[in-house]
Amino acid sequence: MNNSTLKVTLVQTDIYWEKLEENRIHFEQKIDSIREQTDMILLPELFSTGFSMNANHLAETMEGPTVQWMLKKAEQKNAVVIGSVLIKENEKCYNRLVVAFPNGKTIFYDKRHLFSYAGEHTVFEAGRKRITFEYKGFKIFPLICYDLRFPVWARNDSDYDILLFVANWPNARINAWDTLLKARSIENLCYTIGLNRVGVDDNDLIYTGHSAVYDAFGATLLSFEENVEGIKSVTLEKEHLITTRKRFSFLEDRDEFHLNLN
Repeated sequence: MNNSTLKVTLVQTDIYWEKLEENRIHFEQKIDSIREQTDMILLPELFSTGFSMNANHLAETMEGPTVQWMLKKAEQKNAVVIGSVLIKENEKCYNRLVVAFPNGKTIFYDKRHLFSYAGEHTVFEAGRKRITFEYKGFKIFPLICYDLRFPVWARNDSDYDILLFVANWPNARINAWDTLLKARSIENLCYTIGLNRVGVDDNDLIYTGHSAVYDAFGATLLSFEENVEGIKSVTLEKEHLITTRKRFSFLEDRDEFHLNLN
């Protein structure tokens, strides 16, 4: 029997529009309020700026203050800290999910599916590769917001254990968020985590949260009240995935294909 467990803490909160330092202070207070030991802390998409297209003015480097702040909090909490940040690299801007480890290392994923409805594709460079990483016995596959609508990109062809999304998903389409998170967990036989923000941004978009965690059967393990800021944790068990996949070998019946990332 595999008794590996992973405690994940979700921070569902508002974001100050285009105010990097204020957001770092805001999220520092949130993280410092977590008294229990946890393994992973999740922050929303573009948590330091909000979903702004003002990337040339707001974007930082990987050596900039926000990523360094994430590394500091990861070390202090002895937990992985994950969230997406506006990053500029080689004269291109990215909506980049950063994974900051307690040992001072980082890895990152650049958002593949840019939200053309809001013009994101005119500002950011699309990512070209998926990443997975292992932590405390779990293989984790992180994605960003709009990626949720594309099941081929999220497909479990690498036997990952946890699929996670950080998001700024507006209330106007929140039913899709709820439905697709659950669908991703069922079709991929994995834990699925979705962290969304709350509040109203400067584009007058309303965010109501609906952050949640589902098991491999699509059962709800954790959910947040609508429109409420909060911090909640859930403990995931590797044995749930092992027994589920042993009993239901659905992943073995998947179609074989390769993505063209040009």
